[in-house]
Amino acid sequence: MAETPVIDVRNVIKDFPSEAGVFRALHGVSMRVMQGEFLSIVGPSGSGKSTLMNIIGCLDSLTEGQYLFDGRDISAFEEAELAHLRNGSLGFVFQQFNLLPRLSARQNVGLPLVYSGRSRAERDAKAEELLGLVGLAGKERSRPMQLSGGQQQRVAIARALANDPRLLLADEPTGALDTKTGREVLDMVRRLNRERGVTAIIVTHDPGVAASTDRVVRIHDGRITYDGPPTAEALAGAGRQVAADGTPA
Repeated sequence: MAETPVIDVRNVIKDFPSEAGVFRALHGVSMRVMQGEFLSIVGPSGSGKSTLMNIIGCLDSLTEGQYLFDGRDISAFEEAELAHLRNGSLGFVFQQFNLLPRLSARQNVGLPLVYSGRSRAERDAKAEELLGLVGLAGKERSRPMQLSGGQQQRVAIARALANDPRLLLADEPTGALDTKTGREVLDMVRRLNRERGVTAIIVTHDPGVAASTDRVVRIHDGRITYDGPPTAEALAGAGRQVAADGTPA
């Protein structure tokens, strides 16, 4: 029996209303992501990459098409079911870290576990384990303003891993970091992918970030124009066209 993709997006269309009429952000996008993959979704501003990430992350709904997560069609999910899926199976990392300034690193990492009904002792133990995993042992009591940008992003990654998600979604995770620190963060995501089997998708406009992943999905004007390894051609935006079912043309 063939392995079930973690992500299976089929002919997805996403429309947004505007003063000028309906704006189509995604034009029949199809892609599959298997367990343990490490890939990037790349494209310029306005290409549709963040819209696609929001749909994959169950933060937005599609207009037409189908989205299966782990073989389950989520189009019929109620909001409570979507919230449960987001908290239990998906981990999110954003460019601006989104840490609560009055909470310690340990408390920030433990936040998702509150919604899972874990006890205070369980939350603290898990948070300390994850902070150690991302190289922040000894920083458990530090608040965000006492940490560097790179350390704050490490806290955000640890928080994203709190509920042992199937999928880690990172939206421009190095955008607010200097080059050296950004490389360290990417190396850490790579290590999590290899050592813990975390499926990771990085959304970026930076070819250097995309080059660090195993697979590049390039979007232009709401259409996938390349899906394959991070070759120089792909990173320059001149990749192969792909068919409607997501396979290379």
